[in-house]
Amino acid sequence: MVSILQLVQNLMHGDEDEEPQSTRIQNIGEQGHIALLGHSLGAYISTLDKEKLRKLTTRILSDTTLWLCRIFRYENGCAYFHEEEREGLAKICRLAIHSRYEDFVVDGFNVLYNKKPVIYLSAAARPGLGQYLCNQLGLPFPCLCRVPCNTMFGSQHQMDVAFLEKLIKDDIERGKLPLLLVANAGTAAVGHTDKIGRLKELCEQYGIWLHVEGVNLATLALGYVSSSVLAATKCDSMTLTPGPWLGLPAVPAVTLYKHDDPALTLVAGLTSNKPADKLRALPLWLSLQYLGLDGIVERIKHACQLSQRLQESLKKVNHIKILVEDELSSPVVVFRFFQELPGSDPVLKAIPVPSMAPSAVGRERHSCDALNRWLGEQLKQLVPASGLTVMDLEVEGVCIRFSPLMTAAVLGTRGEDVDQLVACIQSQLPVLTCTLQLREEFKQEVTAAAGLLHVDDPNWPGIGVVRYEHANDDKSSLKLDPEGEKIHAGLLKKLNELESDLTFKMGPEYKSMKSCIYVGMASDDVDISELVETIAVTAREIEENSRLLENMTEVVRKGIQEAQVQLQKANEERLLEEGVLRQIPVVGSVLNWFSPVQASQKGRTFNLTAGSLESTEHTYVYKVQGTGVTPPQTPSGTRTKQRLPGQKPFKRSLRGSDALSETSSVSHVEDLEKMEHLSSGPEQDALETTSPEPPPGAPSPQEAEPLGAPQSRVQRPEDDRPQVEDAESLR
Repeated sequence: MVSILQLVQNLMHGDEDEEPQSTRIQNIGEQGHIALLGHSLGAYISTLDKEKLRKLTTRILSDTTLWLCRIFRYENGCAYFHEEEREGLAKICRLAIHSRYEDFVVDGFNVLYNKKPVIYLSAAARPGLGQYLCNQLGLPFPCLCRVPCNTMFGSQHQMDVAFLEKLIKDDIERGKLPLLLVANAGTAAVGHTDKIGRLKELCEQYGIWLHVEGVNLATLALGYVSSSVLAATKCDSMTLTPGPWLGLPAVPAVTLYKHDDPALTLVAGLTSNKPADKLRALPLWLSLQYLGLDGIVERIKHACQLSQRLQESLKKVNHIKILVEDELSSPVVVFRFFQELPGSDPVLKAIPVPSMAPSAVGRERHSCDALNRWLGEQLKQLVPASGLTVMDLEVEGVCIRFSPLMTAAVLGTRGEDVDQLVACIQSQLPVLTCTLQLREEFKQEVTAAAGLLHVDDPNWPGIGVVRYEHANDDKSSLKLDPEGEKIHAGLLKKLNELESDLTFKMGPEYKSMKSCIYVGMASDDVDISELVETIAVTAREIEENSRLLENMTEVVRKGIQEAQVQLQKANEERLLEEGVLRQIPVVGSVLNWFSPVQASQKGRTFNLTAGSLESTEHTYVYKVQGTGVTPPQTPSGTRTKQRLPGQKPFKRSLRGSDALSETSSVSHVEDLEKMEHLSSGPEQDALETTSPEPPPGAPSPQEAEPLGAPQSRVQRPEDDRPQVEDAESLR
C-alpha cells in the first residue's frame, strides 16, 4: 500500500521540477472531503444485496432530486446526473427527437431525412457546443442554426428574439422541424441573460423544446431573483453545475427536466435501472446534507455580493469600462481598460468616431487589447485569490472577467481580496496611461533616427519595438539574420546593464524571423529621445567592434607575412655587408675578433592601431617602445547628460519640471558647470604647464629630426597614455 501511494504521488508531482506550481492541490474544505467521501462510500454500497441496493439508490436519487428542485424553484422536475456538463443537453435532444418523431424508433434516420430537425443556438453560446451535439446525435451540421445577438437595441450578448422568429418561420416553410432552443441565463463570456420569458412564449407557439443553461441559474436559490432569470423556472429543462458554485470537487452536474413519459426518458438515456448510475448522486446528496439550505444560500449570496462590490468600486475608477452595467443582478463582472481617442465623444467612452480611418481604429484596438492582456496577467499574479480570466470578445476586444460563483468557493475569495484587486487596478493605471502617451513619440523618434526601424507589433503592450539595420541587412528578406541577432544580443546586454526602470527583451519580429528589441512598460516620464539615441549609438558601436574583430585576423596575418619578407630581405642585406668569410665558423670567429662588426639588432613591430609595420631599432636605442602615430579619436554621438545623484537613465531632466522654480534651475545648471570645470580643469592646466624642454643629454631638435617619433617620445613620456587607452578600447 505504501508503494502504491508513493507511485501515485510521483505521478501527481513528478513534473514540478520542470514546471513549478504555486500549489500542488486545490484547497479542499470539510464539504470537499464529504464530497470525495461519497465516491468511496458509493463503491462500498455497490457491494450490498441487490434488493437493499435498489432501495437505497432509489431513495438517494429521489431525495437529491427533490432537494434540488425545491432549492432552485423547479417544480415537479426530474434529475439526470452526469459528469460532462454538455452530456445532459445531448440527452435532452434525444428526448426531444423521440417526442417529436413518433416513428424514430422504427424508421430511424429516414424520418429525420424527410423532415430535418433544427437546433437553435445563440451566437453567444459557449464554443464547441453545437459541434458536440451533432457528434453525439449523429446529425449533420446544417441541422444547427446560430441565432445572432442584438445589434440595435438591448445587450449585444442577448439573443435577438425577432430574428429568431423569422428564422423559425423560414425553416417551417422549407419543410424543416424546429426542435430545440438553447437559451442562456448568463452567457459563458460576459454573463448576460437572454429574454427567457419571450423565448418561452415563442417556443410554446411553435412547439419547440426550451433548454436553459448558465451561471445565473444559481441566483434562483436566493430570495430576490431578477425576472429574466426567474422565467427559467418555466422552461422544459435546465442544466445546473453545483460543484463550482458550492466549491465541491468531483460533484456531477445536474440536468432538471419535465416529462411525463418514463419510457421515452429511458430510451433517451435520462433514466437508468442500474444502481451504479443512481449512485452518481451520492456525493451531492452528502454535500447537501452537510451544507444545508442556509449554507447553500450563503455561499451563492457571498459570491453575488463580491461581484456587486467590485462593480460598484470599478464605477469610481477612471479609464475602466464595465460591460455589464445593465445587469444589476449578474454575478459576473467584465471590465477592460480603455483609451479615450482624440475626436471622440467623452460621453461615449472608447467609441471611435466615424471620421477616423479604419487603420487608425484597428491600431488603437490592437493597442488596447495588448494592454488589457498585460493588465489581466498582472492582476492574476498580484491577486491570485480573485480567480480572474482574460478573454477575447468579438466586439469589445480583450476583457477581464471576474466570476466569483465559479471560483470564490474554491479559492476562498473574500471582500478584502476585492478591495486589493481594485487597489492593484488603480496602481497599474498610471503605467498604462504613461505607456500609451509615449508610444507615438517613440515611433517618431525611431523613424527619425538613422539605422533604426520601428516595428509595429500589435501584441506587444510596451512602449514599442525597434530593430537596428546593420550594413549587411537584407531588408527584403524575412529569414533569420545571424549578424543582426548577434548585434541585438549585445545591445540587449548593454541596455540591461544600465539599470533603468524600463525592461528590454529580444525576440523575433512580428512578421519575420529577424531579431528586435522590445521596450517594456513605462512607469514614469521617460526621455524618449535619449532612449532612442542610446539604442542607436550602442548598436552602432557594437557593429563597429564586431567588424574590427572580424578584420583583425586578416590584418594580423598579412602583417606577419610582410614582416617575414622584410626580415628575410634584411638578413640577405646583412650577409652581403659582412661578406662570405665571416660566415665560415672558424674563420669568421677570428675575423670578428680582429675586426668586430657593429651590427644593430633589427626587428619589426606591428601597430594594430595604424595597421602598419615599424622597425624596432629605436626601441633598442632609447630603451622605450615606440607608439607610432596616434590616430585621431573617433567622435562619439552619445549625449553626455548630467544626472542628479540617484537618478536613473532615460529620466527626463528636472530642469523642465514645473515643480522647480527658475532660480533653482539656474543654480542647478551652474552646479553642473562647476562640476565639469573641476573635473576637467586640473588635467587641462597640467597639459598647459608641461615644460617642452628635453632632458639633459638628449640630442637637439635639428639632430633628432630623422628619428621623429623616438625624439618626441623622450621629450614627452606622457604621450604613452593615449596609446594604452586606445589599446584598452580595442581590446
